[in-house]
Amino acid sequence: MAFTLSIGKSSLLGNYRENNEDSIDVKAFPDLTVCIVADGMGGQAAGEIASKRAVEIIPAVLRKTLAPSLNGEAVKTATRRAIVQANEEIMAMGALDKDMKNMGTTVVLALFRKGGEVYVAGVGDSRGYLVRNKKIQQLTVDHSLAQALVEAKTITPAEAKDHRFRNVLWKYLGSKEVGEGPEVSVVPVQAGDRFLLCTDGLTGVVPDDQLASEISAAEDMQALAESLGQLALTQGSRDNVSCIVFEVVE
Repeated sequence: MAFTLSIGKSSLLGNYRENNEDSIDVKAFPDLTVCIVADGMGGQAAGEIASKRAVEIIPAVLRKTLAPSLNGEAVKTATRRAIVQANEEIMAMGALDKDMKNMGTTVVLALFRKGGEVYVAGVGDSRGYLVRNKKIQQLTVDHSLAQALVEAKTITPAEAKDHRFRNVLWKYLGSKEVGEGPEVSVVPVQAGDRFLLCTDGLTGVVPDDQLASEISAAEDMQALAESLGQLALTQGSRDNVSCIVFEVVE
């Protein structure tokens, strides 16, 4: 069965920031589509530079290394390596230029192969979701101190939502903690599956059940991406808000 993607994307400055440190992109190659969202940090222009480099480097590396014949494990390995390569370049840029010393970025990406799988990976607190049959599933794990406390069973997931460390990241591109790269989730797709990649400017104010409802009801992916951004601003997001949504079409 052959699948294609219907894709929408949006990146908003928001009502409180002077510049947009988010970067998003969709790269469509002959047998591969890469959707990627990054949320930069580090002040001045440094966050913008870090996020922009992430969305440039990772798809370019994947394009070079992903042959159609590669099996699932090889695709996971190639995805991790592309993320590690982006991390190394961002760290090197930070070491060479004092104005970029503390720069970093989150990243979340989805890789669609014509064979019918989507590979999702993330570093930081930008998230990837699958919405299927009106139910939402988070495919990535936040690399925040609050989530680390949840995993240590010190606080509950409900407490993490408002915890003072929910936006404090211990792992992001530009940090040694990236190591060998993140876990990569593999989703064998079904027609009608919808995926969301987004920054915490959206998930910080719009709960998962509301996201599921909005995404399930939408008829047009570009209109959906734009409406999710506006919804976040209406509900009080104080950040840049960026997302990519795509539907798997038979």
